[in-house]
Amino acid sequence: MIGLLIAIIVFNLIAFRTNTTLTLNQILHIWTFTIASQQTFDLLIEFKYEGYWYFGKEVEWMGLLAHTILIPPVNMMFLNWYPFKKKLRHKTRYIVIWVIAILIYETITLLPKPWGYFHYGWWKLWYAAIVDPILLLILLNYYKWIRKAENKLLIKDK
Repeated sequence: MIGLLIAIIVFNLIAFRTNTTLTLNQILHIWTFTIASQQTFDLLIEFKYEGYWYFGKEVEWMGLLAHTILIPPVNMMFLNWYPFKKKLRHKTRYIVIWVIAILIYETITLLPKPWGYFHYGWWKLWYAAIVDPILLLILLNYYKWIRKAENKLLIKDK
């Protein structure tokens, strides 16, 4: 519980204080997209198949924090610092570094209470190592789509 609250505060402070790229509209889109996609994924893996869970296996109020305000600021940081104008190798290295950081953080969340709050059923860390880059690429493509839509709206308004 303590680990979750610290992470929420730290991630949100960093995300909002260092944001120089994302507009309010983009933040709202990313926040909503993150919650929707995480809820969908977790509904299956966490609740239906019991691959992992936050706190306990049942639906809990504290778990709602992890589902709604923990990951969106992380996605904001990922997008804010993404090297859009760099070469493919820089982009690939950036994603690899983020996946490693996410895996380290996930390992920390597995610590006993009061620091840890995440538990594995059949899920393994290496599953996250495979899934996380895919999720980051989906997020990245969603963000590019948002920017493209915004640009069309701006041109249309002129």
